[in-house]
Amino acid sequence: MALSKKPVTGMKDIMPAEMQLRDYVIGVIKETYGKFGFSSIETPCVENIANLSNKQGGENEKLIFKILKRGEKLNLDTAQSEEDLVDGGLRYDLTVPLVRYYSNHANELPSPFKALQMGNVWRADRPQKGRYRQFMQCDIDILGEPSNLAEIELILATTTTLGKLGFRNFQIRINERRILKAMAAYSGFEEASYDTVFIILDKMDKIGRDGVSRELKESGFSEESITKYLELFRGMEDAEDGLSYLARKLQGVMEPEVEESLQEIIASVKATKASEFEIVFDPTLVRGMSYYTGTIFEVAMPEFGGSCGGGGRYDKMIGKFTGNDVPACGFSIGFERIILIMMEKGFEIPGESKKVAYLIEKGIGTKELCDIIAKAQEERQKGMQVLVARMNKNKKFQKEQLNAEGYMEFEEFYKDPLQK
Repeated sequence: MALSKKPVTGMKDIMPAEMQLRDYVIGVIKETYGKFGFSSIETPCVENIANLSNKQGGENEKLIFKILKRGEKLNLDTAQSEEDLVDGGLRYDLTVPLVRYYSNHANELPSPFKALQMGNVWRADRPQKGRYRQFMQCDIDILGEPSNLAEIELILATTTTLGKLGFRNFQIRINERRILKAMAAYSGFEEASYDTVFIILDKMDKIGRDGVSRELKESGFSEESITKYLELFRGMEDAEDGLSYLARKLQGVMEPEVEESLQEIIASVKATKASEFEIVFDPTLVRGMSYYTGTIFEVAMPEFGGSCGGGGRYDKMIGKFTGNDVPACGFSIGFERIILIMMEKGFEIPGESKKVAYLIEKGIGTKELCDIIAKAQEERQKGMQVLVARMNKNKKFQKEQLNAEGYMEFEEFYKDPLQK
């Protein structure tokens, strides 16, 4: 079998310039979230296959990289099903591992517990621009807080972080799973068909209201239910306050506290935000994960033309591990998409230390070499970044490569001190 110098499809090598940006963004994220009281944790990249396949991860469960049993446990001759072959898988997100982590350590953790987790996840997805099979995720979660304080803190922490990274005029779109269900019930859809309705609704920004109507008809839903459903969206567009209009229309189908809760979150975020963004109620926001039970939200960025993060409340997930439900809410930043946008914009890392390259001619004496290294050490102690390297024959190309890594100043050292 021939060796390949290219990475596996859907994965990528990261060059030094991008790595510097990634390290900077990680630093800003950790510092900012830390000021909001979030504690860093880490979980293994491999999880028990039963945890990953518990019908909580939506479409992602079809994209699991599964791991064969090892050693004597793997017996290909007697295996009759996948269960006989597979016992683990690479995590496809950070929420399932967090829930397992909390279930295992709840007695050792404060309540509420504010967790920050960053790490690679893996999905056997179709690769495209900004989407890989291995990619970094960045999640913050608050476990054990039943009130809207969790949503408010998550949104403020995330938007403050995005503001510090130079993002402006983005949107936080917010909705409620109970609103989605109440709208479907009001329109006469059967509860068993809600997921189908929501999947079609989620396409409204791409196919429009007519496209949603057409796909609902093709799925066999009645004309009466479709008309009643889409009339709700028309009414919200014409109303001064779409959320209040919806609450009035859904009286008797939706609890009043659902509207009160969303209004409180929106008002609180608007009053206390530290970045330039808009928070808007969006009744078409669905979010794909079936584990969401209440508020859901998403970051929309015009630079990318789509979502760059999202999350929501998942109050029933921990109970599947422990038997006791614990309120939980989380927000995930689209780390890879943010890095892509920042690179395309030519983002320059602020306050970066001065970078100088010392280029040394081959054959220079030991004493001179020690003097050069000693000088570099002194400059490093002063906060300067100094690269010491042998001078290449093609010095012009060498400098161009170093320029790409941020080295704009050079000192050259020759065997002959008079040489320049």
